[in-house]
Amino acid sequence: MTMAGGGGLNRSSSRGQLPPQELLDDLCSRFLLNVPKEELESFERILFLLEQAHWFYEDNSVEHNPNLKSLSFKDFTSLMFKSCTALRPYIAHLDDIYKDFNNYKFRVPVSGAIILDDTYERCLLVKGWKAGASWSFPRGKRNKDEEDHTCAVREVLEETGCDVSTLLNLDDYIEVSIGQQRVRLYIITGVKRDTVFAPQTKKEISEISWHRIDDLLPASDDAVSRAVNGMKLYMVAPFLTGLKAWIATHRPPLHQKPEASARGTVWKAKNPTSGSAPSDAQHVDNRPGKSFRNFRFDTASIMQSMEASFLRS
Repeated sequence: MTMAGGGGLNRSSSRGQLPPQELLDDLCSRFLLNVPKEELESFERILFLLEQAHWFYEDNSVEHNPNLKSLSFKDFTSLMFKSCTALRPYIAHLDDIYKDFNNYKFRVPVSGAIILDDTYERCLLVKGWKAGASWSFPRGKRNKDEEDHTCAVREVLEETGCDVSTLLNLDDYIEVSIGQQRVRLYIITGVKRDTVFAPQTKKEISEISWHRIDDLLPASDDAVSRAVNGMKLYMVAPFLTGLKAWIATHRPPLHQKPEASARGTVWKAKNPTSGSAPSDAQHVDNRPGKSFRNFRFDTASIMQSMEASFLRS
């Protein structure tokens, strides 16, 4: 099946049937039609909305109907542009829109937390859902107009189930720039030993575990790195020098240091790769290309088109 502007559907997801038009119309009205007009003022915002629709489709529609095809976000976006009357005029530009959206995502500020155990020798890492995923500190992109610390609390809660709102100190953070993206991680201490960790989102985190900080070395400026044992890490190495320096000045006195624990994995999914959508390419082409910002985007016309489509359905 070939689609203009979106290429053929990913062959790795050939099993199952494509979502019917009725379901696509429902997703369009649910996630695009009934939103404030300012959310439709740019393709960046529209693709963020489509990303939410994609999560809903994978986590609910596919889970409740195994006959449906699990789609990558790019293939899902192609279907939505083809099926939604308001987006259809722009399908010829979809490749440029999608590429610019990925480039934009890598410029959105990220916030999260480095959670230390009571020995200050271990930190909590989360592992992504898909096969071959890396370990990283719990973190995520800031929402529009969201403060760094608010984003950090929200992301940690979503990815680990731990509420750090009362433990977060606004002055205790490490901030680095990775490419064009600013990443701020707050250092969290005081998490109780009996804290129960479990992600609150579906198909995003496959494992949560404590790791010795010394095993994550060496520190470097590279976003992608390997731990001493070969474990794949993402956005960890650039924070290790600052983290070790912070610990050196904040570690409790030796006589107050609690006995070291042997804690490791605290939560693991039963089937981390079952039913997961094929992954989109993680490496973004940053070469100059035609920007969708040059395309004319008439919010009023799109809203009218969406409303007309909704009334006909």
